[in-house]
Amino acid sequence: MKITSMTTYQVPPRWCFLKIETDAGITGWGEPVLEGRAASVAATVEELSDYLIGQDPSRIEDLWTVLYRGGFYRGGGIHMSALAGIDQALWDIKGKALGVPVHDLLGGRVRDRIKVYSWIGGDRPAETARAAREVVDRGFSAVKMNGTEELSYLDTWAKVDRCVANVDAVRQAVGSDIGIGVDFHGRVHKPMAKVLLRELEPYRLMFVEEPVLSEHVEDFADVLRASPIPIALGERLYSRWDFKSALASGAVDIIQPDPSHCGGITEARKIAHMAEAHDVGLALHCPLGPIALAACLQIDAGCYNATIQEQSLGIHYNTSNDLLDYLADPAVFTYRDGQVDIPRGPGLGIEINEEYVAERAAEGHRWRNPVWRHSDGSFAEW
Repeated sequence: MKITSMTTYQVPPRWCFLKIETDAGITGWGEPVLEGRAASVAATVEELSDYLIGQDPSRIEDLWTVLYRGGFYRGGGIHMSALAGIDQALWDIKGKALGVPVHDLLGGRVRDRIKVYSWIGGDRPAETARAAREVVDRGFSAVKMNGTEELSYLDTWAKVDRCVANVDAVRQAVGSDIGIGVDFHGRVHKPMAKVLLRELEPYRLMFVEEPVLSEHVEDFADVLRASPIPIALGERLYSRWDFKSALASGAVDIIQPDPSHCGGITEARKIAHMAEAHDVGLALHCPLGPIALAACLQIDAGCYNATIQEQSLGIHYNTSNDLLDYLADPAVFTYRDGQVDIPRGPGLGIEINEEYVAERAAEGHRWRNPVWRHSDGSFAEW
């Protein structure tokens, strides 16, 4: 079997899909995207196709190695996101060719389903308590919310109090047994992160995500190790080499690699196994589309330390299309009792509605990250 063509589709709300076709008539799908840089990732996929066209798609490890190491310069969000989508599509092809789900090729399942959480609120936390109650009423047992608006290095106690009040309102609304993840989104600097972690201790959080940017973890490791709140991070780390120091620091309790940003199924599994050796849990990052979620679930199926899965149904970014719109059978992602079943069909276990993908790609998107500024006019982390 040989790869004959590779086609990318930039589809609303902010995603990029990749279709790889073969001379055997088997097609694989992947989701190579970096939010706000979809066109750059698609261009990198097109460059990498120079090597891939004519290759045997079943040699996934060798193709991954060439695409990673063969360009001399390697790593980073755009390159690893392009490689991720290609890798997902190759696994999809291999599974379909052999008539088995990807997780069977990776050693089989250690679980039949996995717990998922739902986002509540938008980029700026407000009205979160009502949203949390609605999500719990739909059957979810865990939610995630943004913790703060923009914060400068030394900010006001009013902003700290607002963050605590929002978290308190959600805890009061959902009760003590619902998991609450609070995402600092890398928008908090070390001095204020120290304050917020202490103030949030009474709320029995599921985790705090990106308490500081990942590049500052080593400088903040003592505080993170001492916090009773589980610390999660990793959506902006792109390979096993990026995760080495974070895991070795002992400051991280849950890692969140994104299989559409970190080199795909092949690399995410290696990162997950590195984490398991440090007794660190896995919560794959996935505020993206259906192909990305399917890839995550194939990984979750076989990783013992997978503990919860992000998914984007109803997330505030999905204004024009939502998670299930591009699937021929949306029932594959039916959530029950706060969990989703591992797809059992061949390959990634989903069927893409190609006609609808082509229709929406004609509209495309130019989604960009918002630019925030502090009151003094200086740039603020989003």
